[in-house]
Amino acid sequence: MATKIGFVSLGCSKNLVDTEMIIGYYKNKGYEIVSDVNEAEIIVINTCGFIEAAKQEAIDTILEMADYKVEGKCQKLVVTGCLVERYENELKKELPEVDLFVPIRDYDKIFEKLEYNEREISTGNNYAYLKIAEGCSNNCTYCAIPLIRGPYVSREYEDILEEAKQLEKKGIKELIVIAQDTTKYGIDLYGRSRLPELLQDLCELNFKWIRFLYSYPESITDELIEVVRNNPKICNYFDIPIQHISDSVLKRMGRRTTGDNIRNIIKKIKQEIPDVILRTSLIVGFPGETEENFEELKEFVKEAKFNRLGVFRYSKEDGTPAVKLRPHLDTKIKDKRYKEIMKEQQKVSKENNNKLIGKEIECMIEGITEDGEYYISRSYMDVPNEDGLVFIEKIKSYKSGDYTKVDIIEALDYDLIAREK
Repeated sequence: MATKIGFVSLGCSKNLVDTEMIIGYYKNKGYEIVSDVNEAEIIVINTCGFIEAAKQEAIDTILEMADYKVEGKCQKLVVTGCLVERYENELKKELPEVDLFVPIRDYDKIFEKLEYNEREISTGNNYAYLKIAEGCSNNCTYCAIPLIRGPYVSREYEDILEEAKQLEKKGIKELIVIAQDTTKYGIDLYGRSRLPELLQDLCELNFKWIRFLYSYPESITDELIEVVRNNPKICNYFDIPIQHISDSVLKRMGRRTTGDNIRNIIKKIKQEIPDVILRTSLIVGFPGETEENFEELKEFVKEAKFNRLGVFRYSKEDGTPAVKLRPHLDTKIKDKRYKEIMKEQQKVSKENNNKLIGKEIECMIEGITEDGEYYISRSYMDVPNEDGLVFIEKIKSYKSGDYTKVDIIEALDYDLIAREK
């Protein structure tokens, strides 16, 4: 009888792909994969160690899963991922409940006979992620990713296309291209970014939607904008993590752009693709961020009117240059600035959504609300588990993965209410 093994994946979509690879490895070895950890004899946790909140979530999850060794069927607890890569020795001392720690640097031993196309897709047929590179070489002063994942390493072009074809055969409807910085794809291997070319080739495959995430503003070219504009399969969606708009803060962050450059690229994208959805992420409370710097950022949030926006409070990350910068700001100041930005973005989001009332959009069905009155769906404007939802009045019968065109009839702060045509 096959040993039952369950998985918990924490953190970003790039981590999820790693988890899917690990699941594929164990499945090939004859283990039975279970979705309920209550049934698992072995539990594997893939952790995130990016920021303080992620580290705490990882520790809490490890302790929670450790309880199953006492109360459930679990006999072995395995922990892997970013947190282990950074703090393996400390974790071994502090968490005797864990039977095995596997740092990222040992993944090669796990995956040596496993290809990407053998990974076990955990997100169903509606969407899947396509990871095109590992690591990062941007070396932003606040970020621990290069310390954890190493420098940017692009995958071979043909290898990526082959995996995409395998995902096509599995019936995946939406393909989401990811890396720490998708716009840098190919520079290390081919001397230039091949992201536009890759997207163009992916459009030849049978996916309904294609989108790419994490595109840095300084590397968004006219060619990339043109490819998005001219290919109906590519969602008119740019995820541009700018982090700040003040030149002095951007410089201390080690970013390779300026406030004016950010404004110009956003303006250009909006001009070329009028119905584009723009997402960004910001950091407040970075060392040395003055009240004037923050006010500039807040005004920019009002001005840019991002459709989607996430905010992080700066946290000290061991080994990063930003730890040595001064002055570090008090937690209360970070919290206050976080709340102010989110308050402004809430207004912006509601304003953006109000403009959609009366518009027709196409949505993909993903489920039904608990009361059974609405279908839960997404449009091209929404990344899974990140953005808003479209709730469609339940009249006709649909199943998950179906597409339908609807009229927007009501706008909430972040979600939309729609009616079938």
